[in-house]
Amino acid sequence: MIRLTAFLECYTKNVMHLITDALILGNIDDARDPMPAIAGLLLVAEEFTVKPAAWLDYEHIPFKEFSSVDPARLDRAVAWLEERAPGTRTLVCCRAGMGRSASVLIAYFCCSRGMAYEEAVAFVKSRRPGAMPLPKLRETIEKVLKLRAHRVSKISRSTHTPRVA
Repeated sequence: MIRLTAFLECYTKNVMHLITDALILGNIDDARDPMPAIAGLLLVAEEFTVKPAAWLDYEHIPFKEFSSVDPARLDRAVAWLEERAPGTRTLVCCRAGMGRSASVLIAYFCCSRGMAYEEAVAFVKSRRPGAMPLPKLRETIEKVLKLRAHRVSKISRSTHTPRVA
């Protein structure tokens, strides 16, 4: 982890924030010019698009800045990260790398890693000073967790074979 942190600081004028060994939080400049060690890029800024480098696994799931998030979009962003974790070094970006991208990572830690909301916020803020969760993020994460639980129960009901008496 120390070598990657040193590499991050040397490679870019901007300092990306290493959240875990596989998850990096960055801004739009980082998205436009990702370092070669990045394999996945999730851009969550509505107002920007990028032409991803050929080697990148790229997704653009737009969120409005300083606004509440649609639970279905947040669920999609978390699912995209889950499909790549833990083996893909992924950069999650918005304009400044403080609000939307941090919020997606907070949701990921709550939905995928089972962290409590406060714990996930503190974890991300400890690695990205200045991170600011979007409005009503806690409530949106609760909705995402309900969507996921409903999806799981629907799948388990459809795969259940009824017993004949």
